[in-house]
Amino acid sequence: MPRPAALVAAGGIGACIATVAVPSAYAVTPTSADSCTVRPADKNSEAPPSCLGVTASLGRLPAIGERTTLTVAVTAQTDVKRAGLSLQLPPALRIADRDPALAAPTNDAFGQRTSRTLALSPGTRTIKLEVKAVAAGPAQIQADISDIDRPDPRRAGHASVELTIGKAKGSTAKGMSVTEAEATPADGPTAGGPTANDRPARPGAAAPAAPSAPPQAAAPGRPYAPVCVSGTLRNRFQSSEGGSWNRKADRDLPVSNANVTLWGRATAGGGTQKLATGLTGNGDGAFKLCYTPSTSVTSQVWAEFQTQAGSMWSVVDGYNRRYSTTSNALSNVSGNKSLGTVYANSGQSRAWHAFDTLNKLWWDRGSTSTCWTSNQRDGRCTPITVQWYPGSQDGTYWTNRDDKVHLADSDPDSGHTTVHEAGHSLMGKLYNGWWPNVTNCSPHYVNRTSSTTCGWTEGYADAVAFRAFKDTVMTWGNGSSTNLANDRTTRGIDWGDACEARVATALVDLWSQVDGGWTKSNTMMSRERQSTFREYFLTDRPAYGLDTGSKARTILYNHTIQY
Repeated sequence: MPRPAALVAAGGIGACIATVAVPSAYAVTPTSADSCTVRPADKNSEAPPSCLGVTASLGRLPAIGERTTLTVAVTAQTDVKRAGLSLQLPPALRIADRDPALAAPTNDAFGQRTSRTLALSPGTRTIKLEVKAVAAGPAQIQADISDIDRPDPRRAGHASVELTIGKAKGSTAKGMSVTEAEATPADGPTAGGPTANDRPARPGAAAPAAPSAPPQAAAPGRPYAPVCVSGTLRNRFQSSEGGSWNRKADRDLPVSNANVTLWGRATAGGGTQKLATGLTGNGDGAFKLCYTPSTSVTSQVWAEFQTQAGSMWSVVDGYNRRYSTTSNALSNVSGNKSLGTVYANSGQSRAWHAFDTLNKLWWDRGSTSTCWTSNQRDGRCTPITVQWYPGSQDGTYWTNRDDKVHLADSDPDSGHTTVHEAGHSLMGKLYNGWWPNVTNCSPHYVNRTSSTTCGWTEGYADAVAFRAFKDTVMTWGNGSSTNLANDRTTRGIDWGDACEARVATALVDLWSQVDGGWTKSNTMMSRERQSTFREYFLTDRPAYGLDTGSKARTILYNHTIQY
């Protein structure tokens, strides 16, 4: 089959791949109002049309100590019995006065939040509240509307206001820049610890290679003893996994396999020097970087962490720049020192969450090489790149034009969404850039019949997410979720291999109950290309020695697929 031109996979779990950019179809079921047209403001957005929408705006840009009106407008193009409106303010803003219908505000490390339920009919409703600026710096206000009883991106909306609060009147500006930032203080409120699905502390696969840069050599005739600087990198973030429409789960976890560079100045007036490089530890975020000083006392030493793991995966902003968090500097260093716990900058928390989510996939990627896929060899690996930035409406999709995952503003909160899109990139690598000629995939729904090509490409990406998180749950960036576990008695999910939910769960069961993992299956896919699940099962599995006997066919039968 000829290799098509630039292809785009749209939408979190349940998206479509086609030869044109298509709207995200991460939906569970069609609504009765398929003509709904609420869209994000950005004309280039790949997000799907929705029957619900929300906008947020400030009456003016407040400096510290000033108040302003936050106006939230909710638009509905269909009746919704129980719509959930959730508002979140950053720590730099506080609710000064609110509509009494809004819940009493709660506070945590991520700021202040409030919510309410509404019964909506077609039209627009407006809610206003007074907010006060209490600290300077980047700030993001977020609003989400969703159908509580029918979780589905086609019945949901997200809005964001980004600003940089100034200290003096008139100094606050629109927008925020967090690509390069200082570490967030470690003495803030703490969130939940690791979950049962956290990454292994002792992985069974090779770690991504650290950047190679030898410690600074000692000056001739000045053999000072090596100095080591240690510490731990952690990230506080909000997770849809374990959350709900009005309260995502708070997490405080170590960041694994992040590139870290130790910088320093030998003297107070000296230039900046790169002293050493490495990776944070897998599972614990620990680092220890050593260098040989050129003076008895190094004037300053600090660490910089970037959202890149060796050269295997990275998270970049809208200008393809990696995010970096810089620690506080140690002064007058003459022996081994510790930076203690360094927290990723809070404005970058979603970037670091997406980064660490890819680490979860890396340790169970089904490859026999030290690359993402077995058909790529050491030294010739291609990375997985995620593009995200605060307020982004450029998502949710993957394109093979640049082999890049595009995530919208709140997408990283859902690890399932991040891994699903990375699953498209993984399949593209297995197929060495080739892609099936996918049809009838825009729009499509995860639990409805689309086409056998759409069911295959989307079902595989769903299965990658299910395997990574050891479940069959779909989550969205707004905290909503639904379980897609199914058998022949399950209602609300169409039968057959043109339905991606059926393909995804059949794949997961084949890998776990028949193949002893997915490495053999992925290796076969790196050598043979499939356009449908039928081709995968009937032609390529037996040719490669993978079982298609009674046990495998029973699995397919239980998921309503019969050949």
